[in-house]
Amino acid sequence: MNTIRVVLADDHPIVRSGIRDLLEKAPDIEVVGEANDGTQAFRMVQELVPDVLLLDMEMPGLTGTEVARRLNAAAPSVRILALSAYDDKQYILGMLSSGAAGYLTKEEVPEAIIEAVRGVSRGEEGWVSRRVAARMAAWTRDNDTAKSPLTERETDVLRLVVAGKTNQEIGAALGISEKTVEKHLESVFSRLGVASRVEAAVRAVREGLV
Repeated sequence: MNTIRVVLADDHPIVRSGIRDLLEKAPDIEVVGEANDGTQAFRMVQELVPDVLLLDMEMPGLTGTEVARRLNAAAPSVRILALSAYDDKQYILGMLSSGAAGYLTKEEVPEAIIEAVRGVSRGEEGWVSRRVAARMAAWTRDNDTAKSPLTERETDVLRLVVAGKTNQEIGAALGISEKTVEKHLESVFSRLGVASRVEAAVRAVREGLV
């Protein structure tokens, strides 16, 4: 079993300690470093090159968004999982568009945090909790979809991507195969000029495409 190496960045010692204790109960996760501000987090990740950076949004020094943006260029192999007290549009879209692979709120149940760390370490993109997915889906319902460049089926697929569904779940919901889902996603990426599920979801919410 491969151990997932995690750096934990949060400026509140009690919160950091609680999350560390939670993560270290998982046999496949090891916390290899802790940072109490954004600048320290950025340096520590460059030195330790962990699999996952669990990153608080609001810290002294560099903000979570700034850390994510810099690491996306300096250490792209490190998967960033944002952990925030906020679930509003500005924070979620800001982090996902800055290179974070996922976004959780601090109110999430412990199992969700562990599942998210494992998911992003496997390379999963756009890992958001059910709470965050519900928020993103609500934003898209409030937007105008008249100018969408997508077909009706592509819009259906993208809507489920925004809701945090896997290809298998999308296929089951729409009554199509995973291969067909993949083909629709390729078309969505091409039409929107994006390269990942995260970018597609962010653009969908920002521009009201679904």
